Amino acid sequence: MPWKKSEPMEERIEFGLRALEGGNFRALCREYGITARTGYKWRKRLVRWGTEGLKEESRRPHRSPGALGEREVCEMVRLKQTHPCWGPRKIRQLYLRLYGQAASESTFKRVLERAGLTERQPRRRAAKGGRLHSGRRGQAPNEVWTVDFKGWWYDEGKRRCEPLTVRDEHTRYVLELRRMKDAHSDTVRRVFEQLFLRYGLPQMIRSDNGAPFAATSALLGLSRLSAWWVALGIDLERGRPGHPQDNGAHERLHRDISMELEGVTGAHAQAALDLWREQFNHERPHEALAMRTPGELYLPAPRKYHGTPTALE
Repeated sequence: MPWKKSEPMEERIEFGLRALEGGNFRALCREYGITARTGYKWRKRLVRWGTEGLKEESRRPHRSPGALGEREVCEMVRLKQTHPCWGPRKIRQLYLRLYGQAASESTFKRVLERAGLTERQPRRRAAKGGRLHSGRRGQAPNEVWTVDFKGWWYDEGKRRCEPLTVRDEHTRYVLELRRMKDAHSDTVRRVFEQLFLRYGLPQMIRSDNGAPFAATSALLGLSRLSAWWVALGIDLERGRPGHPQDNGAHERLHRDISMELEGVTGAHAQAALDLWREQFNHERPHEALAMRTPGELYLPAPRKYHGTPTALE
């Protein structure tokens, strides 16, 4: 317990004198609202230094073992001036090579900041690819399609396998699971042309902010592919950067693919993907669908695809 705020010095002197008289020391400490350890400390100071010993001492350390000397600071500054484009981390590494030991990286940052040779960089915010995440979820077939690339793996011929996945959010129906030769806009567009011809046009497509679905440097984040979707009257939605939960069910689909298909190689890789998609859509029951299959619920969209319109409003 601390001393009373009023007249603490007088309280200490009074306590010290009464402590020297003897009696129940712990009861005396309780009366003054302090611990026995604190009481012994002040009694000891009074005996050794008199009333002057009862004054509050500065808590500043008498010495700083890790304090930098003038020579170290000057050498840090010299190295930075020699390499003005280098940051504190590289300057520290150079210092370490020259002298065998060096202060911490944070110390280098602090010294160079105080010398005016560097400044703190503002934390970058993740670039947004256009419209913000609305949180809208598909309540009917073809209301929302979700699209992404599954993480890649290499086949036996050291060829990269990175399937494109397209899914109807409401029914969980996997519309496409295709091994792509590349992720270029034209290549992906050809796949979607086939999907639109077969299943019709969705109301919205949700993607992440990566290519070819978005272009962070373009107006509204429109890439060639997403601009084509807009021309067809399809609304766009992109998950927030760094928030995979915005497309969490699609990520869950990728987890299933990783567990059951990753490592599929050879010329029959696409056949394996097609077989898995068929089983997922028409054989595998889903708890979220009351143990029905996606194929039992999915219906093609009533809005048909007739090619890209030549005139846009």
